[in-house]
Amino acid sequence: MPLISVIMPALDEAAFIEGAISAIPRAELASRGYDTEILVVDNGSVDGTGELAKKAGAKVVVEVRRGYGFAYQKGFQEAKGHIICTLDADQTYPADALPFMVKKMVDEDLEFINTNRFAYLTNGAMSRRNRWGNRLLTLATKALFRIPFQDSQSGMWAMKADLLSRMELKAGGMALSEEIKIEAWRKKARCAEIPISYHHRNGTSKLRVWRDGWSNLVHLARLRLD
Repeated sequence: MPLISVIMPALDEAAFIEGAISAIPRAELASRGYDTEILVVDNGSVDGTGELAKKAGAKVVVEVRRGYGFAYQKGFQEAKGHIICTLDADQTYPADALPFMVKKMVDEDLEFINTNRFAYLTNGAMSRRNRWGNRLLTLATKALFRIPFQDSQSGMWAMKADLLSRMELKAGGMALSEEIKIEAWRKKARCAEIPISYHHRNGTSKLRVWRDGWSNLVHLARLRLD
């Protein structure tokens, strides 16, 4: 059976990690002919996140370098799947959309699928400040790189492992979200974007809005100069 790898970076998500893992529709994916491996990348948790993830059935790997991008790059190195999918550990992204994404990728022979959180965004799911910041970064990414995606900062994607092996990912922080989409487009991958529902975050956000936003803009400039 072809293998689907679902990667979740996690930093002190003990209160939510088991729910995030159980929400992944492994039985539905199995009914469609896929095995599923769940990789939780523990990014330095001190609250037992890794132990709870193991009990919930995930494979846990540790990335000692703090950062969203470093965590994902570690997960990408460890993933064995033919298709790589990503989720956050705070249950903001709809895990039940994974079977649809995989089916769309296979049926339409796609290599990369992004998700658009703004399509069904409900009041309170994202603060006004974050919403405008995401919009600004998306506009900047579209203007600089002519990518077709409407949400450059979304953290839920699906991609073929072969495409991932051809990407040159450098970002150690939140800028990986935009970089991976730019890389997919630069590699002339067959891409699509689907609308998703986006939920209010559980727990305390690790996002440092102004610092991460500025860092993302700087990273875009560097990528464009390259």
